[in-house]
Amino acid sequence: MTIRQLWTIGWILFLLQAPLGVWAEVVEVDSDFDGQPDQWHEVDEEGNLVQIEYDTNGDGKLDQVDIYENTKKPVLAKLDRNFDGVLDQFQFYSKDGTLERIEKDTQFTGQLNRREYFGPGQKLTRIETDENQDGTMDVFQFMDENEKLTRAEYDTNFDAQIDRWEYFGEEERLTMVAFDSNGDGKQDQWQYFKNNTILEKVEFDTNFDGEPDRWQYYDPKGNLTRVELDRNHDGVLDLVKRK
Repeated sequence: MTIRQLWTIGWILFLLQAPLGVWAEVVEVDSDFDGQPDQWHEVDEEGNLVQIEYDTNGDGKLDQVDIYENTKKPVLAKLDRNFDGVLDQFQFYSKDGTLERIEKDTQFTGQLNRREYFGPGQKLTRIETDENQDGTMDVFQFMDENEKLTRAEYDTNFDAQIDRWEYFGEEERLTMVAFDSNGDGKQDQWQYFKNNTILEKVEFDTNFDGEPDRWQYYDPKGNLTRVELDRNHDGVLDLVKRK
C-alpha cells in the first residue's frame, strides 16, 4: 500500500469521526519536482497549519511529522531516523520555536531510552538515559552554560535511586566520585582524583552519620601511603597509620 493510499484511508477515517462543521484541507507538495508528492500540509478551516507530514527520502513512507498549534513553527517534530516505518525521535519546542527537549529511541527497539534537555540559547543542559531498557532513566548528566559536563548521577543497581555521583572540573576532568554503599540515599564514600585518573584520597563514612571518619591517601602511582581514623566518631583523628 502506497503512502498516498494510507493517507487517503486515514483522512477518510478522520472525516467520519470529526464533528459536524469541522473542515480541513490537505495540500500535497512535490518539493523536489520528481513527480511524486513528498509533503502533505494539513490546514484547518481558518487557514492555520495543523501539521506537515514528510517523506524525506522518497521511499514511499512517512518519516517526519511536524505538529503546529496555531504557531508559525512546529511545537513537536516526530522523526523516523532509520526509515524503518517507526517514529523514534520526538523533538519538543516552545511556541516561539525554541527547542526544549528531545526524546530518542537510540537502539531502535521501540523503547525511548534517552532524553536531552535544552536551556537558554538552545544549549544542552541535561541528558537522561535508560541503560537497561526498563523504561526508567538511570543515568543523569548535567552540563554548564558552555555544554561542558559538570556532574553525572547513576542508579547502578536499577532500583530507581541514585547511588553513584561523579563530579567534573575544567575540561570535563573527573575530580571526585561519591557512592552510597548501603542504599540509604546518602553519600558515604568519596574518591578524589587528580588529572582525571590519578586517585589521591578516599574518605569513608563507616557509621553512616553523614561525616567521614576514615581517610586513605595514595601516591601518584596508586600506592596507599597513609590511613587516618576517627574511631569514636567525635570529629577528631585518633589513629594514623603510615606506610
